[in-house]
Amino acid sequence: MRFVLRSTLVCCLLLGWGVPSFADEADEVPTVHGLALYDEPALPADFSHFSYVDPDAPKGGSMTQAAVGSSFDSTNPFIIRGTPAIGIGEIYDTLLVQNLDEPFSVYGLLAKGIRLDPDRYWIEFDLRPEARFHDGEPVTAEDVVYSFHLLRDEGNPFYRGYYADVESVEALDRHTVRFEFATNDSRELPLIVGQLPILPKHYWEERDFSSPTLDRHPGSGPYRIGEVEPGRRIVYERAEDYWGQELPVNVGRHNIDRLIYDYYRDRDIAWEAFKAGVLDYRIDARAATWAIGYDFPAYHEGLVKRITVPDGQPSRMQAFVFNLRRDKFQDLRVREALNLTFDFPWLNANLFYDTYRRTESYFQNSDMAAEGLPSDAELELLEPFRDELPERVFNEPLPVDHPENLRERLRLAYDLLIEAGYEVRDGTLVDAESGRPLTVEVMLYDSGMERVVQPMLRNMSRLGIAGSLRIVDINQYLNRVRSFDFDIIVGQFPQSNNPGNEQREYWTGEFANSPQSRNLMGLENPAVDALVERLIRAGSREELNTVARALDRVLRWSFITIPQYHSGETRIAVWDKFGYPQPFPKYGLDLAAWWVDAEREAEINQRLGRR
Repeated sequence: MRFVLRSTLVCCLLLGWGVPSFADEADEVPTVHGLALYDEPALPADFSHFSYVDPDAPKGGSMTQAAVGSSFDSTNPFIIRGTPAIGIGEIYDTLLVQNLDEPFSVYGLLAKGIRLDPDRYWIEFDLRPEARFHDGEPVTAEDVVYSFHLLRDEGNPFYRGYYADVESVEALDRHTVRFEFATNDSRELPLIVGQLPILPKHYWEERDFSSPTLDRHPGSGPYRIGEVEPGRRIVYERAEDYWGQELPVNVGRHNIDRLIYDYYRDRDIAWEAFKAGVLDYRIDARAATWAIGYDFPAYHEGLVKRITVPDGQPSRMQAFVFNLRRDKFQDLRVREALNLTFDFPWLNANLFYDTYRRTESYFQNSDMAAEGLPSDAELELLEPFRDELPERVFNEPLPVDHPENLRERLRLAYDLLIEAGYEVRDGTLVDAESGRPLTVEVMLYDSGMERVVQPMLRNMSRLGIAGSLRIVDINQYLNRVRSFDFDIIVGQFPQSNNPGNEQREYWTGEFANSPQSRNLMGLENPAVDALVERLIRAGSREELNTVARALDRVLRWSFITIPQYHSGETRIAVWDKFGYPQPFPKYGLDLAAWWVDAEREAEINQRLGRR
């Protein structure tokens, strides 16, 4: 399409016909209500609501959750500086919103109409004239243009990578905005442009966007900022005059009047607060608590209930992340040896009640996870980088065949360290040439992981490695991570069923030294960079799966992390005052579809001695 347009432009000029306008070009493209990544969206233009909501759900009540191990000093979540308040995304609307019952389909929110170039070089959105920010000002195409440039140029590095292929953004009129793309290689780019949070230009253009703030700034979403107690609590209040509450994508959603986040430095204190009824809702990530912790009166009386929600997306990769910017982690053999000190079978049996499974793939529990030897299609992708990749990528099957017995694991780890140029002197593992000991520090901001770290450090000490654990407050933690001042931290790499542009920020060299990017380890690998770009350009589900497997294979054989574990489900505990439709959505949990049952809430308040 790009070639045709430019050729047409030249012909028009030569023949004296004048320059064709964007409007003429867009008139030939149908206006639609939604988009899907590969097929057509499942819901028709006249759909009334998502399938996983109750359109008659009552409004009212509150939900109180804990933010554990942290504090906040900013209500601006889009910048590097400061620690943003949790839940702040509730105040913003986007152009499009995803239906969680489809793999990746989006429907109009701020946008009432969408025109996508058949060749995917541009997309236009018609904004809803009735859309308003919380201060009453209208949402216009200028706000969209301003938001894009502000977030890409001054915001978190994520936006620079996510929207790297957007060539230009233009307001065609007050309610029409057009995005032009430098390439049509990324099928998801038109859809993820619709995920852009829209900020009010009239508010931010007179303020320093790059500085943390505790102001209650306006958005256009279903909630506005209510109370702000820095480091202690933030409350979001449902906007009763929310402009979009009757839209099909919002019917039956955003039902709870007050969303409250209380901050706790210790997860055990937060657990006690939940049992006492101070907190209403918690995601229970601790296996021991889930297995034996619910032996208290409110649970036995049926006032507290437990819910398990199967994961509809690939299981999140949570791992100990090596800082590859440090020389001691440059040798792959050292990283593999340290992997071997993580004794998952012992942890699962002694700490986790055998409720977890070891995470192996960066696309765990999906068709994108690499298994066995590489297929011919994978080899075709990998072959150009044979000289830059470990030979095992090509000729050894996955999962990695490490022994399960700890003694055998440590013997293999010791052999790898000796091969890497280390030796033991007086019980300490040192570099044979420099005599410098191998030291490793794991940095955390939450003591909850200490019981997982300490057994690994003990196993390291059996090899002569001087391992240590440092627990710091959240602000110091963020500052040290931003300045790359760490050995090992815990990182998370969530994946969707349709990975795309966000993979640049996870793995590519462009983001290796960007503060607050998600390339925590500082990975710089040309093969990975190339595979990420191929993943983004995948034109079919089959091609995407193949490229993802090749990328997964390279990442796993590079030992850039020590993968931890997953459960394959989300475990939730609640005081039983909430209603929610079932079954849950296939591809995620939508808390916005929940509501408060007034009768149950009154019963619980009476039980807790509240008025």
